[in-house]
Order: sequence, then C-alpha cells, then structure tokens
Amino acid sequence: MDIMNHIEFQAAARLGQVEEYYFSKKLREIRQMNAQGENVLNLGIGSPDLAPHHSVIQTLMVESTKENANGYQGYKGIPELRNAFAQWYHKYFNVSLDADTEVLPLIGSKEGIMHISMAFLNQGDEVLVPNPGYPAYAAVTKLAGATVRNYDLKEENAWLPDFSALESQGLEKVKIMWVNYPHMPTGTSAPKNFFRELVEFGRRNEILICHDNPYAFILNDNPRSLLEVEGAKDVCLELASLSKAHNMAGWRVGVLAGRQDILDIVLRFKSNMDSGMYRPVQLAAVKALSLGQDWYDGLNNIYRKRREKVFELLELLGTEFDKNQTGMFVWAKIPKTFKDGFELSDKVLYGSKVFITPGGIFGSNGDGYIRVSLCSKEEIFEEAIERIKEIKW
Repeated sequence: MDIMNHIEFQAAARLGQVEEYYFSKKLREIRQMNAQGENVLNLGIGSPDLAPHHSVIQTLMVESTKENANGYQGYKGIPELRNAFAQWYHKYFNVSLDADTEVLPLIGSKEGIMHISMAFLNQGDEVLVPNPGYPAYAAVTKLAGATVRNYDLKEENAWLPDFSALESQGLEKVKIMWVNYPHMPTGTSAPKNFFRELVEFGRRNEILICHDNPYAFILNDNPRSLLEVEGAKDVCLELASLSKAHNMAGWRVGVLAGRQDILDIVLRFKSNMDSGMYRPVQLAAVKALSLGQDWYDGLNNIYRKRREKVFELLELLGTEFDKNQTGMFVWAKIPKTFKDGFELSDKVLYGSKVFITPGGIFGSNGDGYIRVSLCSKEEIFEEAIERIKEIKW
C-alpha cells in the first residue's frame, strides 16, 4: 500500500447545503491581493475599529492578574454579569429581567443563534428567515436539520414583513422566526407599533420569535427592545451583544434574554458546548455595561461623521440611499446600469482596490443593493473616494 495515499473523509450530510461564509472567501481573496501589494481598502466588514472604553480594558488587565482568574466558570455566567445585563435592560429599555432566571450570558450572540436552533428544531420543522438578512440564520437552520422558509423584506414595504401574506401561506410547521431591528443590512428601525404586531403574530401562530438586537445603540435615537412589549416573554427571546456598541467584537460577549423555562432549554444545549467564559472578560463586560449615555453619544458622533463620507462615496457610485438609516452600515440601491450588487462590488474592487459588500449575500432581495461599513477611519473613506474617482466607468 502506498503510504502517501491519504484517506478521504466525507463531510457530514448536515454540511451539504451549508456553504463557506461569503466573507470568509472574499477576505481570503483580499489577503491574496494585499500580499501582491495591491493595498485593498476593506469597507465591507462590520468589525469595529475603535477601542472599548479605557476602563473596560483596565478592568480586564487588573482582573487577569488575580489568583481566581483562570479557572472554569459557570455555564450561566457570573452573577455580576447577569445583574449588569439586567440593570442595563432596565436602564435603557425599561425592561425588568430576573438576573438569575431570565438572563443567559453568551460567548457572543452568534453562539446564541446556534444554541437556540439546536435546542428547539427538529427535522421537518420550518424557520422563517428574513430576505435580506444575516446569513447565519439560514446556515444554522440547515445545520440543525430544519428547513429555511424565507420571508420577503422589500423596500416598497419599508423592509418589514407582511404578516397577512405569511399567514395566508400556512405556518403549521414553523417553529422559529428570526427578526432583527434595527435591521441589518438595510438599516431600518422598527416603527412604534411593529414590535406589538410581531408579538401578536407569534402568539397567534405559536411561533418562537427570536429578535437579534446588536445595533440598537448605533446611530439610533430610540433604542428599543422587543421585550418592552407587554406579554413578549410568552413567545419571544432577544439576543444582545457588546460587539458593536461597546467595540468588543473580539471579546465575544452577548446575552440571551427571555422566559426562564425557554432559557433552561437553551442551557441544556449550551452547557454541553462550552465551559464558561473567562472571568476577567465577564468582569470587563460588567464595566462596559455600566457606561453612561455619554459613551454612546461619543461613539455615535464618530459614526455620524464617517457616515457623511460614506454618503459622498455612494453618490459617486450613482446609488440611491436613505440618509435616516440606523446601525453601522449604509445600504444603497445600485444604478440600473449594473446587473446586481456583485457586479458593482467587483467593478469597484478590481478598478479601485476598494471592497464594498454586495447586497445579494444577504438574500435575493438584496441583489439590487450594496452595503458599506462605517468601521473605518475618515481618512480611509477619503482615500476610497479619491480612488473611486479614478475608475473608468
């Protein structure tokens, strides 16, 4: 036998419909271009370039030197962190949560998307996934063995779901609905009565409504929680994160909030997947959650100035966009001269060495759009603008 012949191992069937994440592939291409000296400006990824508050970093440093810092931690997070999340929810959303039973810290909210799906979905179940929307919702649904059922979000309907249309199609097999407002990628904020209608929809159809809420404090004058609605805990869970509004994306700190018996089911899965979060990170997160409104105001002043530069860039590309968007991205409709956002994105990438995200990676309803991240310094946007001016259209 030729010992140089390696054995071929087959991927599990559950991976059959799950493709490599678009950004994983595109970032690899961008790294290759940079290795060849092309200096690509990446305006696509929503990874904050700003630092957490200095007191948060200081807390991590101090706590890391203590004797009890390095042991395993509980699956439900330390009491200090659960209390901090509960106080944060009460202060900013006027939502009362029992820190012991209705708050479950997570190693990033993306983890929570998987935990919820694995805890509640069986083969044959269906999941309502927004189109356009965060690609992870569909990916984890497939990994859990359930079926993705896309629901349309369209500009003509203000990027909101049509509940009547959904109910007319029959929802008997639907177990979970993913929602996300302020919405990524479109930057849409939920109107005043929308969350109430959403809770009623979930109750009528016995669907677990899962609200992914990481952008509530970014360029948004009215941060809201789905759990503000009376009776929301009956049918809703909410994910929140310190990644965006606290500049802690790599720290991986999130939370799942909701009714105790629902969280207990999620915990049954989660407790088999991790061994707790590093204690100093949890204590640093407690410090981050204690920051006042001045922290969010200062952050938004920076993003507001950056957004003006992005508006200038998008006008150069001939796109149309709403200047009242929220969140850390700007969503824009492409000119009719381009087939889709992929074509425009590639034109800009290869013509000016600037990467902009094509809207189609978020679903077919995003095909006619592009998305620009605000996670770069103003001088980077200025350089991108100058490069784009040189493109021969």
